[in-house]
Amino acid sequence: MSQELGITVKKDQNPSEWYTQVVQKAEMADYAPVKGCMIIKPYGMKIWESIKEDFNTKIENTGAENAYFPLFIPESYLEKEEDIVEGFDPEVAWVTHGGDKELEERLAVRPTSESIIAPYMADEVRSHRDLPLRLNQWANVVRWEATDTRPFLRTREFLWQEGHTAHATEEGADEETMLRLEQYQEVIEDHLAIPSILGYKPEHDKFPGAKYTTTIETLMPDGKSIQSGTSHQLGQHFAEAFEIEFEDEDSETQTAWTTSWGLSTRTIGALIMAHGDDDGLRLPPRVAPTQVVVVPIYQEDNRDEVVEYAEEVTEELEEKGLRVDLDDRDHRTPGYKFNEWELKGVPLRVEIGPNEVEDNAVTPVRRDNGEKKMGQDREEFVEEAEEVLENIQESLYNELEEYLQENIREAESKNEILATIGKNRGYVKTRWCGKESCEEEIKDEVSAEIVVLPFEEDSKPATIQEKEDHIDGECAVCGEKAERWAYFAKNY
Repeated sequence: MSQELGITVKKDQNPSEWYTQVVQKAEMADYAPVKGCMIIKPYGMKIWESIKEDFNTKIENTGAENAYFPLFIPESYLEKEEDIVEGFDPEVAWVTHGGDKELEERLAVRPTSESIIAPYMADEVRSHRDLPLRLNQWANVVRWEATDTRPFLRTREFLWQEGHTAHATEEGADEETMLRLEQYQEVIEDHLAIPSILGYKPEHDKFPGAKYTTTIETLMPDGKSIQSGTSHQLGQHFAEAFEIEFEDEDSETQTAWTTSWGLSTRTIGALIMAHGDDDGLRLPPRVAPTQVVVVPIYQEDNRDEVVEYAEEVTEELEEKGLRVDLDDRDHRTPGYKFNEWELKGVPLRVEIGPNEVEDNAVTPVRRDNGEKKMGQDREEFVEEAEEVLENIQESLYNELEEYLQENIREAESKNEILATIGKNRGYVKTRWCGKESCEEEIKDEVSAEIVVLPFEEDSKPATIQEKEDHIDGECAVCGEKAERWAYFAKNY
């Protein structure tokens, strides 16, 4: 823990410095010797493991099996998929030597695994009975192009999961793509308490080689958007390149349809940015490593009595299935402990002093809003603790949901887009013709781009390729017929 415990800048005045201080002082992560890399500390790793456990359960319940594939990918494998080489080449880190010997073939350090998993799928799939094939791996990846790095939000090496599936039909691949996006939404909204917007990426911003890319976007308090997960319908492009073929029911050879989908430690960056305040983290109870911290407050003459009472309360909360810490450190003052646990975002603090012992009571303090109940009956508190934590979870979500809705603004012209982005935070919703040049005009002037093409709320969305006429009006930038609604924003 840093000697200077508290956060020394205001979140709204210097969000970049605020973020760095929270990450380091809350012991989430630290900078590594290699530029652009990070050390994830145990506290940060516990949060990642919670996200991992939540999502792992979802995918295992829907047919995906975990596996592991090599970190190193032969260059010839990447070359089989030209779009991958073109799309990732600036980001690929290459291994050229093993010891002091030059390798006969360069090895890519995994930027993503389509090119190493697809050949495996080709070997595994023979018949339509082998499909669908659903694989997932939890791994690290390296993308070297990143320059403006920041722990969790943008690093050259990060942790993620990547799912890869093969299907007999296009419809099966479509359903898989949407299923995984919806599961990401459940993780982000239900587990991390962050509201989201689902939709497509523009054609020019989709995953290299994909038929289309879907995304889950989350709005941060500084008005920037974070891409919190993507799910790609890869069509038959990868299957053709790597010969993922199967014999159908009529004994005809067919080419499979594939998907891939990924969620990374960037979600932890979103969690910090979305919920944190001037005192540090505010963690939703479902993801918090410690949900309740019990802090005994004592003098030398009553220490044993107070600590014993605090231990009893801790045990009662643990019996309810809650994650509880008892902070009975003698070398730290109560004030220091309060500040430290606030910094680390623990949802509920329970203060216990001689008065609470005498009255068979506790004094709980909520981290989300600072509400303090002096001398609450002990039995009542223990009985209500789970409900209070759920209320905190909902409160944090609702706070951000209100912020999100207040910060989606419509614009009818290029000047309105520029003025709205220039004066306000958040998303600008506007009609768009589908041309990259119109996005570039906005991007060049205000450094904002199209982050998502939102799904229609009242019907199943059509894919970008279908170009359905479900929007009336003209593109706000060029005046030609609009094809879709688009959300412009600055992003991480």
